[in-house]
Order: sequence, then structure tokens, then C-alpha cells
Amino acid sequence: MGAQQQAVRDAFFTLYGAQPDGVWAAPGRVNLIGEHTDYNDGFVMPFALPHIAVAAVSRRTDGVLRLHSADLDSGVAELRLDDLAPGSDRAWTAYPAGVVWALREAGHPVTGADVHLSSTVPSGAGLSSSAALEVVVALALNDLYDLGLARWQLARLCQRAENVYVGAPTGIMDQTASACCESGHALFLDTRDLSQKQIPLDLAAEGLRLLVVDTQVTHAHSSGEYGKRRAGCEKGAALLGVDALRDIPYADLDAALERLGDDEEVRRLVRHVVTEDQRVEQVVSLLESGGDSRAVGPVLTAGHASLRDDFRVSCPELDLVVDTALAGGALGARMTGGGFGGSAIVLAEATDVETLTKAVEEAFSAAGFKAPRVFEAVPAAGARRLG
Repeated sequence: MGAQQQAVRDAFFTLYGAQPDGVWAAPGRVNLIGEHTDYNDGFVMPFALPHIAVAAVSRRTDGVLRLHSADLDSGVAELRLDDLAPGSDRAWTAYPAGVVWALREAGHPVTGADVHLSSTVPSGAGLSSSAALEVVVALALNDLYDLGLARWQLARLCQRAENVYVGAPTGIMDQTASACCESGHALFLDTRDLSQKQIPLDLAAEGLRLLVVDTQVTHAHSSGEYGKRRAGCEKGAALLGVDALRDIPYADLDAALERLGDDEEVRRLVRHVVTEDQRVEQVVSLLESGGDSRAVGPVLTAGHASLRDDFRVSCPELDLVVDTALAGGALGARMTGGGFGGSAIVLAEATDVETLTKAVEEAFSAAGFKAPRVFEAVPAAGARRLG
């Protein structure tokens, strides 16, 4: 039994006076390519991180939900299931409570639970710490209540919890990645029909590494800027007469932009989404061809330029990571996640990792920014029962 799993079990017993019915885990994720495409019915390509949220959970039959986090200096939160309602909770508990609400709203007979959580997914780093919390609770309740829901169904319910209960207008990628990713693979996901393909991703075998640079700039999905981008994309789709921007073929992009006239903001958003979908398909093709994964680097860098200039969700810290890494010989780099802070990824030769890490740290210091956190990202397993 792993140390995190044992610690969660022990803490559960201390808190609630009994052993849990089980322990589950769900990971955070890094998105290799495909940013702000998921709520446009497009393509994404995340993979799971080794960083996980772990939950010890037991059933209750009295309509009470008790929640506790090892990562926060607060006591046990006790909620009545009948009182759960969207917008009623602005604390961290909204994420697991929202999952319970979404399950009950969908007609599933959840009668309560005791939950103790511990997470190693960095919060606010754009690595889906909230989705990990949601998915681990959903998987636990699915098992404990024999709900028989498939992984993609759990992801949908978790997205509903975040959209409606928490009030964050996120797409389906984060929850699906946490629930469905496989070790050693990236997940090629069509967010329209939720069809999935596991794409082998073993960069180490080619002498490569993918670094995550957490800028330590906290972002918040429920903030207004994210919602504005989503609304702008929906406006673009409406003006172009399509259900979603995914329906604009890359070959028809210029004609579509012309039809949008002088609405420069919508033109930028549309251009990013259509070109980003094409970049996802390009990366899938490169990885599936069995060729040199180094060719993925320029596609990542092009994605960052689009996010910075067209979608305008980057920030000085993210741009500094990308510029410094590329100047130091990285094969490619881009911001990952929703933006406005969070993390960037850097594709590099294994032999360059130390030099690049030092260069980024020194650049942040020189700019007066908070020191970044740098670690290697290796595709890990999705959500699972630990015991």
C-alpha cells in the first residue's frame, strides 16, 4: 500500500471512527495539445499525471455528506443532501458536493457518504486539480452504490457538477482525462461524441522529456475572462451558421473569417479554435506514424502563439517560460490549460533538461517573478480503485 493511500486510510479512521469502505485515486492531467477546443466540440489530447487525488470513502444512509481535506486547515464539513443546490457553496467542498448533487439529479440513489481527501495535484496550476477531486468522488460513489456508470458517463456528470453547481464554464476534457487516460498513452478525444483513442506516448524511449513548468500564477476558471472567450466562440459559430466551431474545416478557414467581416475579436477566437483542432490532428498523425516525436515541437510552439495572440489567454510568466525554453534549445513549448496563469510544457532533449530548467529559473528570478516549479510529465494511469 502506498504512503498516500495509507495516510488517507489512517486519517479517515481518526476523523470518522471507522475504516473506510474503500480508497480511490484520480489523477490531474497535462494537455499536450488542443486548448479551448473542448467546449467547441473539437479535439483534445491530454494525458494523466502521476499526481493524484486520493479519497477514502464510506456509504451513509441518513442523507448526510461529510467532507474533509488533508490539504486544508479546516474541520469536517457536514452537508445535508437535500440542501445541495447550485451556487450554495463557494468553498472547495463545492467540487465533491457538486458530484453528489449531479448524481442525485440524474436519478442515482446516493444516500450519503463520509469522505476524506488528499491531493498531490498542484492547485491553480492548470493541471485539473478540481477535476481530480470530482472524478475520484464520482468513481468511489459509482462503486459503493453499484451505479454501473461508464467512465465517460462519470466524466459527463463531473462536468455538469463543475458547470452548474460550481459555476465554472469548463469543457469535458479535464474530467474525461482524469477518468479515462491510460498509462504510457495520450488520449485523443473527440469532445463531440466522446470517442477516444489511446495514442502511445513514450518520449523517454526517444531520448526526449516533457517538462511541466508551473508558473505559480494561480488561475481561476470561473473568472469572467474564460466565460467571455466561450461566449465569443458561441457567437462565432452562430454567425457562421454552424452548431460549433469544430464544424468549420481548416481548408475553409479563410472564407469563414471573411464572412465574419470586421468583428476582429470573434475572428481571432475562430481562427484559434479551427487551427488548434488541426494541430491536434497533426500531432496524432505524427505520433501514430512512428516517426520522430521531435516533429511535435514546432506544433506545440505554434499552439502557444495562437493562444497568446489570437485567444489572448497567456500571461507574462507563461510567455517567459516559452521564450526562454526556445532560446535555450527546446524543441517546442506552449502554455497548457485554460490560461491566465498556470503551467507551460516544454519538449526537450533529455540531455538539455538541466540547462533549460536553470535558464527558466534564472529568467524568472531576473524578472522578479515567483520561482517556478519544474517537473517531468510522464503519462500515468487514470482513475482507479486502490483498495
